[in-house]
Amino acid sequence: MASSDNNIPLTVNEKYDLITRNLQETLGEDRLKAILKERDVKIYWGTATTGKPHVAYFVPMSKIADFLKAGCEVTILFADLHAYLDNMKAPWDLLQQRTTYYETLIKAMLRSIGVQLDKLHFVRGTEYQLSREYTLDVYRLSSMVTEHDAKKAGAEVVKQVDHPLLSGLLYPGLQALDEQYLKVDAQFGGVDQRKIFTFAEKYLPHLGYAKRIHLMNPMVPGLTGTQMSSSVEESKIDLLDSAAQVKKKLKKAFCEPGNIQNNGILSFVKYVLFPLSSSAAFTVERSPENGGDLTFTDYQPLEDAFAKQDLHPGDLKAAVEKSLNLLLDPIRQEFDCPELKKLTSLAYPPVSKSVDEVVPSRLDFRIGRIVNVKKHPDADSLYVEEVDLGESEPRTVVSGLAGLVPMDKLQDRLGVFLCNLKPAKMRGILSSAMLMCASVEEPRAVQPLDPPEASEVGDKVFVEGYANGTPDEKLNPKKKVWETLQPDFRVSQEFVAEWQERPLMTKKGEIRCKSLPGAPIK
Repeated sequence: MASSDNNIPLTVNEKYDLITRNLQETLGEDRLKAILKERDVKIYWGTATTGKPHVAYFVPMSKIADFLKAGCEVTILFADLHAYLDNMKAPWDLLQQRTTYYETLIKAMLRSIGVQLDKLHFVRGTEYQLSREYTLDVYRLSSMVTEHDAKKAGAEVVKQVDHPLLSGLLYPGLQALDEQYLKVDAQFGGVDQRKIFTFAEKYLPHLGYAKRIHLMNPMVPGLTGTQMSSSVEESKIDLLDSAAQVKKKLKKAFCEPGNIQNNGILSFVKYVLFPLSSSAAFTVERSPENGGDLTFTDYQPLEDAFAKQDLHPGDLKAAVEKSLNLLLDPIRQEFDCPELKKLTSLAYPPVSKSVDEVVPSRLDFRIGRIVNVKKHPDADSLYVEEVDLGESEPRTVVSGLAGLVPMDKLQDRLGVFLCNLKPAKMRGILSSAMLMCASVEEPRAVQPLDPPEASEVGDKVFVEGYANGTPDEKLNPKKKVWETLQPDFRVSQEFVAEWQERPLMTKKGEIRCKSLPGAPIK
């Protein structure tokens, strides 16, 4: 029986409130309440073992703490097979090391927030997903599910490319079957997984299995919000970053005075620090001349104070920095040993970049300003633009945006331009660069990418992790460098321009797009 800190058993309503607080949506509320009247709920949370976990993982960890307080039986799934199937984000030869890294790091995170691991079940997907019974169910499910439904279910979770692998279509079915094979009542995840959850609710009953409850976290912005810090290393806060690195990154993080929209600092306080606080209080230390300390026992007054600018961003950041370091200290200490340092290097080995390797650093992306735009004299679908790229003379760029983007929306705007393609004639006019846009075919829509605020003409644009390479002077068309890299350029669900889930950025922040999440960039 679940109980509060003073050992008084929780009521059904109190358990329900703990389970559902801070969630964006719950599918199956009636079933959840019915189960709670009879027994404690069995929940699982899964994570595909791909890129390194970062501080945003504290958001689901805080909810797992809520579930345990409510008496739930919680299973954490390290979805190693899912990671491989998702466009091979985790290569087969690294799968074991990455799964071990995830398990070790997430257990360290849970200990840092006071969660007792003996109350949790830890499972690796390959422990049961390769069994005869599970495999037969995959085949049974594949005989019922259309390609359309499988692709739609994974649209916001599985990596979207122009020529998808069959493995990505299997992904939603495997996640649905996990609910049955883990013997749970509910699955917990981000709201970005909603389509997979509704897929499971539709198809599991076709196999004779019960429909489960689905609990969804909101998609909260990262600590850096809409602005990234000034170098690649500072573009996110890693769980193993030093206190000095955390200070430097938070100092540069987006936290505009009075702006509560897409504010990752406020989101971290709301979804992590308040839920995990044993005292249900968050204190902002200030000097007496600045009004003295502020203590908030609930999130909303803190947000209100920030919105009214009664709370300065610098003071808020300092308070979050202190709390975040308290969470990270035990994790840093645990990983400060030869064994785990070796594990990290095995799971995420340095990427070698040979001269002929097709990597994003070979592309010469720059910020340019369109100083003049007019219709192509011989083509109704083309614009001819004069673009200032910080060179001695503007370049001529021909783009197929006529009829899709109004001319006045291009005049004097900043854009991202690929500058080392071989110049090509387009209906008689030589084009010497390409304006980068998100683009979808049905219904036809195009949206130019947006540089960060304070961008200047000529600023270098790079992919995170590839800032130090030297672009080719001119891309050799026979080598097909751009053609090879382009399918992995895409707008994320958070409207960030990315290559293989790494942000496209300048030294002033990330490149974004006003619309068309999931669209290819070309």
